[in-house]
Amino acid sequence: MSNPFRLFLELLPQTPLLIGEVVATHGDDTSTVQYPGGGQQRVRGSGFAVAAKVFVRSGVIEGAAPALAAFVVEV
Repeated sequence: MSNPFRLFLELLPQTPLLIGEVVATHGDDTSTVQYPGGGQQRVRGSGFAVAAKVFVRSGVIEGAAPALAAFVVEV
């Protein structure tokens, strides 16, 4: 028989993985990250340089995000 509580937890949404840019690092192992919409958040983790793209989940930097190249296509 399945665990009803575990089945209930599977129905809840997972914490989203966000991409942001490091705008400042601090001495207490935290960084300030700016999201594409302009919002900023102070998160845990400081192993990344300013202007680096990072993945953030639940207020913690999980790792480096790939830098996507932008290009223009004329039709």
